Amino acid sequence: MDQSTLLVFGIAVLAALCIGGVGFVFVGGDDKASKRVARVSGTDRTKRRSAESDADSGDKRRKQVQETLKGLEQKQKEQKKITLRLKIERAGLTLTPRNFYMLSGISGLVFAAMVMFLGYSPLIGLGAGFAGGFGLPRWVLSFMIKRRQSAFLEEFANSIDVIVRGVKAGLPLNDCLKIIASESSEPVRTEFRDLVEGQRIGVALEQGLARVYERMPLPEVNFFQIVISIQQKTGGNLAEALGNLSKVLRDRKKMRQKIIAISQEAKSSAAIIGALPPGVMLVLYFTAPTYLDPLITTRPGNMIIVGGLVWMSIGILVMRKMINFNF
Repeated sequence: MDQSTLLVFGIAVLAALCIGGVGFVFVGGDDKASKRVARVSGTDRTKRRSAESDADSGDKRRKQVQETLKGLEQKQKEQKKITLRLKIERAGLTLTPRNFYMLSGISGLVFAAMVMFLGYSPLIGLGAGFAGGFGLPRWVLSFMIKRRQSAFLEEFANSIDVIVRGVKAGLPLNDCLKIIASESSEPVRTEFRDLVEGQRIGVALEQGLARVYERMPLPEVNFFQIVISIQQKTGGNLAEALGNLSKVLRDRKKMRQKIIAISQEAKSSAAIIGALPPGVMLVLYFTAPTYLDPLITTRPGNMIIVGGLVWMSIGILVMRKMINFNF
């Protein structure tokens, strides 16, 4: 076999090997390639499905939250008229409306008798009786309501912290509410005790919180009601949500105290300005009693006193409106 024949034979063998390799790549390796492609596409499909399911669950939860908020807003809009019984409950009193009316009548009679005993006309006594029977009791009731709400706000953030620590420690929400109902200060203890007792007789937590908000119509209580209602319906980390709520309540308290401190100078100035005219009048009365007799004994003097009282009252109301901040 000559050299040219060997060269042709070698070229033929190399060509056969090349053709076989190419065929193996396109035919024999097709299974592995297809499996790899299928595996990659399956992974992408799984990721896509999980992302779609997460998006769907997020949309569902968002819709549930929106429906919960709409329901709470609708219930708050449909609140009952503020009756005298509800005002008495907000003040923390155990009186009935009948007893309140009786006490108001007694107060009016006492005021009328005192004024008439001092020698004033029956018409002035009737006006004093009206003020003592209708004005003073309701003013006292409003004062007690505001004082009770202020005491509630002082303790409410600490009560939320009790729930946060209890939930983080593994306690259920109802046990945390029982701890607040037994160990917190008044009036938080009374309100949460009514909530716990309502749950014992079958009242739902959402309804109980709505009742608490009815007795304590405060934005902080409304926030607490919304957080609990959303967590009950949609789930979520209750400890984190209530922890954020506690921080917000404490920040609101700090801001409220800062506003009071800043406005205290204006209140002091208004008090001094309002106290100057009667103070000067008392000084003149004790130093020179006859100097003010024309104001008291003559009709023009009486008209001047009435006009001065009216203008002083208007000025005091204007100053009060200027320095009274709603927060």
